[in-house]
Parts: sequence; C-alpha cells; structure tokens
Amino acid sequence: MLVLHNARIYTLDDRTPTGTAMAIDGGRVMAIGEEGEILTRFGGGAHTQNLDGHPVIPGMIDAHIHLQHYALSLQKIDCEVPTLEECLRRVAERARASKPGEWILGHGWNQNEWRPPLDPPRSRGGGQEGRRSQGGGEGGFPTAAQLDEVAPNNPVYLTHKSLHTGWANSAALQEAKINAATVDPHGGKILRDQHGRPTGILLEVAMTLVGAVIPQAEGDELAKAIKIAQTSLWEMGLTGIHDFDGSACFDALQRLHQRGELGLRVVKNIPIADLPHARALGLRSGFGDEILRIGGVKAFADGALGPHTAAMLQPYENLPDNRGMLFLDAEQLFEYGLEAAHASLPLAVHAIGDRANHEVLNAFEKLREFELDEMTEDGRPETGHYGHRSPVSCLLRHRIEHVQLIHPEDAPRLAELGVVASMQPIHATSDMLMADRYWGKRAANAYAWRSQLDHGAVLAFGSDAPVESPNPFWGLHAAVARQRADGSPAPEGWYPEQRLTIGQALRAYTLGAAYAAGTEDRQGKLTPGYWADLVVLDIDPFVCEPGELRQIKPVSAMVAGQWVFGGFF
Repeated sequence: MLVLHNARIYTLDDRTPTGTAMAIDGGRVMAIGEEGEILTRFGGGAHTQNLDGHPVIPGMIDAHIHLQHYALSLQKIDCEVPTLEECLRRVAERARASKPGEWILGHGWNQNEWRPPLDPPRSRGGGQEGRRSQGGGEGGFPTAAQLDEVAPNNPVYLTHKSLHTGWANSAALQEAKINAATVDPHGGKILRDQHGRPTGILLEVAMTLVGAVIPQAEGDELAKAIKIAQTSLWEMGLTGIHDFDGSACFDALQRLHQRGELGLRVVKNIPIADLPHARALGLRSGFGDEILRIGGVKAFADGALGPHTAAMLQPYENLPDNRGMLFLDAEQLFEYGLEAAHASLPLAVHAIGDRANHEVLNAFEKLREFELDEMTEDGRPETGHYGHRSPVSCLLRHRIEHVQLIHPEDAPRLAELGVVASMQPIHATSDMLMADRYWGKRAANAYAWRSQLDHGAVLAFGSDAPVESPNPFWGLHAAVARQRADGSPAPEGWYPEQRLTIGQALRAYTLGAAYAAGTEDRQGKLTPGYWADLVVLDIDPFVCEPGELRQIKPVSAMVAGQWVFGGFF
C-alpha cells in the first residue's frame, strides 16, 4: 500500500472535493481525506511519500488525439512557423542533411497565419512591385515549385496544421503518379493551375494519393515511436487518451501492451472503413482491459476551416461560391450508425461546419429512435450518468468530434440526444482569426463549449494532436481565458461569454472524457474504488491567475498506482 500525504488533493468528487492525503492499493484509490486520519488508518504498514504541499489532480485524458500521427510528427520538420520563408528554410535545411531520393516530411504549415514578407528596401516608399507572393496557388496556397527550389533532389510532403491538406513538391507528385490527367478522388480535390496541372496542394481524400507511396512506419518501428511519445504525454500530465488513428497504430499499441510497456490508458477508435471487419470479428465497445480497449467508430462528415472544406449552411465570407465539402449526409450517417449499433459500437463523427453538425445531429436523432425501439433489452452499455440525466443517457455514447460551428437552433440538440460534445479548446485560440475572417458574425456560435455545457451536454476535451499541442494545460488556458499565449485578442478573451471556470474545464478533461468512454464509474476523479491515476503539479490551477495555466508543469504522474514520470518515485 502507498500513502501520499502533505498534498492539496482536488478529487473532483463533490462528496469529498479536497483532501491532504490518499491511500492507494492494487492500482486504485482506497481512501482520501485529511492527513492525520489517513496516516492513522493506513500509515503503519504502508509506504508513505510526502508530496511537499504540491497540488494533485486526477490524471488528465486527451479525448481526441491521433497518436500515430503525433508520435511520427516528433520526427518531422516543424512547419508551424509565422512565414512561408521560414517554412521553406527549414525544408532546405532538412534537404541538405538528407540523401538524394529520401522523403522529407513535415507538418504544421498554415497559409492563413503566414505573415507577408517585408518589402525589399528598393520598394519602400511606394508601390507593391517589391512584395513577393506568399503563395501563388489557388486560395493563397503555396506551390510545388517553391518546394522544388529548396529541395530539388528529394520528394517533399508537408501536411497542413489541420491535417486536411497536403503540400507536395514535383518529385512527390511524380512518385504518386499525380499529373494533369489524374482524376480527383471522391471526397478530395487536386488543386490545379490555369493549364490544369497540379499545383502541389491536395485537399482531403486527395492526400491519400501521396500518403499511399510514402514509406510508413509500422510494427516495432511505430511502437518505438509511440513509446517515446508516451513519455512526452506523461510529462504534460496525460494518463489516458482516446486515439483516432488506424490499424497500424492499434497493432503498435498491442505490441507495447503485450510487452508491458504501454503506460497510458488508451481507448482505441475504429475508422469507419474498418467497421465491416470489426463486425465480422464481433468487436464491441469496451472490449479489452483497463489499459487498452475498443471505443467507437470514427467517421468524417466534412473537412476543416483552414482549407475552407468545412461544410457550411451559407458560404464562407468573401468566398460566395464555397460552402465547403460534405462527405456524409444524414442518411448515409444513419446507415453507418445502424451497422455500428448492431455491434454495440457508438459513432464518433468529425463535424466542423454548421451544415455538417446539422446533418450529424439529424442522423443521431434517427439513430436514437432506432436504439430506443430496438435496443432497450440488449446491446446497449449499462453505465452511469455524468452531468445530466436524459432518456437516452444509458444508450450508446455517440459523439461529435470538434463541434466547431453550430447553428443556434441546433445547439441544444446534443444534450437532448445524449450526444457527447468532444471539443478541443485550443482550436479556438489557434483558429480565432481565421474564424472571424471566414465565418464573420457566425463565429459567435463557434467553439461554444459554455453554451453546450449550459444546454446540458457532456463535454469531453482533447487536443486533436498533432493538429495542436497535446499539452492539456494549454487547453485549460484556452477554455478558461479564450486568449492566446500573448493575451490577444483582449483581456476578456475572444467571445468571453463562452469561457469556462477551471473546475468545469478540468472536468471535461477527466470526468467528461471518462463518460465518453463509458468508464466514468472508475476513471476521472480521485475517490475510493477509482483508478489511481493522478498528476502532481507545480502550480495550483484552482488559485492561480488564468494566464498562469499555460505555465503549469507536472512534477510527477501516476498510472494505476505506479509513478510513470517525475520526482516522487
């Protein structure tokens, strides 16, 4: 048995919200309370550790991460830079260190955030003739030619920050056999110049054309990368994740688990393309153990804001012909939902734009009717409640991933239908300038987690890493302050009416994420019988200023009663 004492413990259990000591045995919390009581009851035969007054919170859960992509992104060029020139400079630097013909990969560029280059001295004082273009392709996107210039001997492929757009050079396009005669794949688009030639920009499903020819890490190689990433996630305060990558990631996770090297609790979601295989095998939500288990089925209803492929009810501002790309309408999603429901697998549907969210909610409304009619006696997970009670709260834990822009008439429907609002607060502060520019006044209904909470929906927070940093304290800061690290756009934050309290935001990273996984009866708070997953912090999030939340660093992290990181081994 282990007793932790001299701590400020925030349990997130309303019955015993705080304590100064905790007893742990068998990977679970045995008791929590005041130091004298706990040491008297358990201290005699236990190993005791003094936490020197540090604050302790439940281990945090990233409810939406792409673990394989994140792990491999740690090996790629970091392209999240303020200018096109800096991005190209980093590609050139990697090219000089690479063998001819070796693939050069990067992630994180965002043409919407690039600053214009300074005018050369000769152009100062008048005219624009000295200003170089930031892109050259359609919609201000960069081009293959720009990559060709800095990496002439290597195929180069850089993924957009949103992961919904790719930027390839000519060598990469040639490897993928993409040319003027290549037909756009269903659900994707190859941007072309005025002569019909590919510019190097691939939207949505078109990205798979290059992705298919890039040598992919898999098996033990991928497992090694994930193991390295696991350490970085512990250091950020994460003890659990909900993963949304594919079968190669699942294989790597199983390898780590079998070797006893997987120390994150992972809920593994299944791509919609694999649903028939999952049904044929008889996989159901919850299959697995306390470390690695099956979640739901992931589908995409639309694209993303950055490349303007999120499906909209009305056109983007200043783009009157563009309403984005809808990949699945309500009827199609309902059909997928029926197939998944028969296997007791909930749907997790990516929806960014207001039209996409509308279609997804329509599908869930029909699906709930089916579940209530056909599945009341069999096939539903019997679990508890979190945050509210509704007629459908005991059915499949369906989710909408992102819920970035929702029409006001649709906003109450997630709560009404018992659909989890799986949102990523850090998206708001990253995207706020783009949202104002391309959604205009509609941005008042964007990233509206306070509205969802007020309507009664369950919030489950994550990062969408590597789209954003998986650091949950950056996410907490975004949720509480709705500001960037520099304090912009204003002291009160961006649309401050959507701000959360620290307690509400922290619950979304713990109890809300556990509810989404159906584990809220044993995960997400520190109370007797729950998993002993916790984080020791250097700064108390409940007393610090909102601006300090981004600065918090875990001192130690524990999973199942075992220290996995930090100074209290």
